[in-house]
Amino acid sequence: MMKLKKPFNPDVLYNHIVHYYIDKKGVTKEDANKIAQSVISKELQRHICQDTRCKHLASDHIRNNDTCIIVDCPCTKFVKNV
Repeated sequence: MMKLKKPFNPDVLYNHIVHYYIDKKGVTKEDANKIAQSVISKELQRHICQDTRCKHLASDHIRNNDTCIIVDCPCTKFVKNV
């Protein structure tokens, strides 16, 4: 049985990070936004296929054999960022 990876939702993560740093760490809203932007950039890179021909999100790949499900994509294997 092949399962699709759960789609990465940067908006949800961004809001969690901002609220965490404002509420728990007491940083300013501007600093919390900068931190969240940095984290989201890194996370997006982790969730994007590193095959230069592909660049689709991991959620567009089949989990069991990491094959891209986009029809016209030349990518045959999801390449993880190491």
